[in-house]
Amino acid sequence: MARRNNKYAVPSAAQGIQAFKAKVMKNEGYTVDPNRPDDVKYEVARDLGIPLQQGSNRDLTTEAAGQIGGKIGGSMVREMIRLAQQELVDRETHK
Repeated sequence: MARRNNKYAVPSAAQGIQAFKAKVMKNEGYTVDPNRPDDVKYEVARDLGIPLQQGSNRDLTTEAAGQIGGKIGGSMVREMIRLAQQELVDRETHK
């Protein structure tokens, strides 16, 4: 799976987003190197039974790649929603 060159809407947020990914996936029970949080995709793939390897994964289906990314991204989105809900509760409590 080639690394994408996605651009962040706020480029200065890149480091924070990577740290957030590491924290979320660690909380999900995965072993995460904080210096290389993208590598957690290999552990996720292994758990899902998907043969993801470093380098070229030309034989990997779009569905399989989506399962890996969905597990990671879905976990991150759930945590962002939880944090936003907590912030709303905190704002109401401190009025």
